[in-house]
Amino acid sequence: MENKAFDYIVIGGGSAGCVLAGRLSENPDISVCLLEAGSHGNTWIVNTPAAAVISIPSKINNWAFETVPQKGLNGRKGYQPRGKCLGGSSAINAMIYVRGHQKDYDQWAELGNHGWSYQEVLPYFIRSENNHDIENEYHGNTGPLSVSNLRTDSPWHERYITAAKEQGYKILDDFNGAEQEGLGVYQVTHINGERCSAARAYLFPHLERPNLTIFTHASMQRILIENQVAVGVEVKHGGQIKQLRAHKEVLLSAGAMHSPQILMLSGIGDEKELLEHGLEVTQHLPGVGKNFHDHPDFIFSYTVSDIAGTFGVSLAGTIDLMKQISRYRKERRGMLSTNFAECGGFLKSTPEKDIPNLQLHFVVALVDNHARTFHASHGISCHVCLLNPKSRGSIQISGPSIDDPLLIDPNFFDHEDDIEDMVNAYKITQQLMHSPALKMLHKKDLFCASVKTDDEIRHILRERADTVYHPVGSCKMGVDELAVVDPQLCVYGIENLRVVDASIMPNVVNGNTNAPTIMIAEKAVDMIRAKQLHA
Repeated sequence: MENKAFDYIVIGGGSAGCVLAGRLSENPDISVCLLEAGSHGNTWIVNTPAAAVISIPSKINNWAFETVPQKGLNGRKGYQPRGKCLGGSSAINAMIYVRGHQKDYDQWAELGNHGWSYQEVLPYFIRSENNHDIENEYHGNTGPLSVSNLRTDSPWHERYITAAKEQGYKILDDFNGAEQEGLGVYQVTHINGERCSAARAYLFPHLERPNLTIFTHASMQRILIENQVAVGVEVKHGGQIKQLRAHKEVLLSAGAMHSPQILMLSGIGDEKELLEHGLEVTQHLPGVGKNFHDHPDFIFSYTVSDIAGTFGVSLAGTIDLMKQISRYRKERRGMLSTNFAECGGFLKSTPEKDIPNLQLHFVVALVDNHARTFHASHGISCHVCLLNPKSRGSIQISGPSIDDPLLIDPNFFDHEDDIEDMVNAYKITQQLMHSPALKMLHKKDLFCASVKTDDEIRHILRERADTVYHPVGSCKMGVDELAVVDPQLCVYGIENLRVVDASIMPNVVNGNTNAPTIMIAEKAVDMIRAKQLHA
């Protein structure tokens, strides 16, 4: 890497960064440089959906962050896996294609973020999507991101849906249409049984473009700012510190943890905090790193009497796995095409809620401590997470270097309403898992058999809850004093600098965050192009 100049420099090759680099480089007259701290990411570990079980508990394509001790979780440190390769977290996630609730975006707009209502963002969801199984006014069928039904042929789909019917829940085959409340089988971002990460969708088909430069294993040091204008970046690559110049804009897409860190290391943040670490203050923006939040999540796990379609260690399971590997190689179907969290849906913790505030992820394996605690047994699990938590935390730096550990604090269960909503969530989910269609197959309840009272539920929530991997909000979009970017995603007080990723969400969406992050980047591309037209 020499000291070069580009029109646009994109920091971070995750879901948003891949969209930005792929879309902006469609114009052959514009030069784009994409910087990614991790590897290329185009390997079988990424492309085979079931191989996510390798990355999530390890440091393979994964930053594997830990939080600071969480007072709401009895002082435990939480675990925050985040993708570290081209594709970012879309290279290691459960591939679930969910956009959130329509009211999420209307609420963003009501907060002063004009242009972000549901009707205004829907075209960008549609533009990004190539849905192979649903054709209607809510979905796209020609976009780069491949979305389709699962190909696992799992017997647990029918059992889960039967249990949902036994509880009187509506069955949905589309959680991104007219309504969200109900249970069913998720659609996923895969193509012919392989993972369709954002890199595979937006980047890998275009690597030959002469105007697109990609540097992997590139560690961002800081954004270069002159006279309140972002003019480039300082990056470590190949053991050397280099400076790259940006003629038009620097686009920060490093995610909810790293984007605020990079801003702070560049002198943008709370003046007092920056000075504590000996950093020169370029722009006092007290909201950088604030408003950080995430979906708190609890998991039920059961060993089962019928192991077909579940993962675990047994002689019968090993024999079946050999067959499944062979089948996957030939057909790209079966268990190796699993996203693990195959079923789920959206429910209300109490009937008077306006919209669903709980999400379920039904998993065809035993899940304990983010797959870091091993159980040989075959089993099933069910996550339940709180979709609109009131607790807010922060991302803070511990020193003036990119290599200094981040202080990640989602502040789970800080607000009393969150723990009370999760008590109801626990009861609702347990009732579903105890429906006849599922309970008849239980052998052992691994964690909750002795839990009876509300106080015991609160205790086990604090003992075992953690993230379901949807961190957002640390560079929030808005017009208030804690806003970091305006509705055009431009950083306040700094020209030619935008943040484009999940960190800009004022409030986390009611669902998984990957599809909304891709939407944010698609919309950003239009805003960037519009600026150039008027330049």
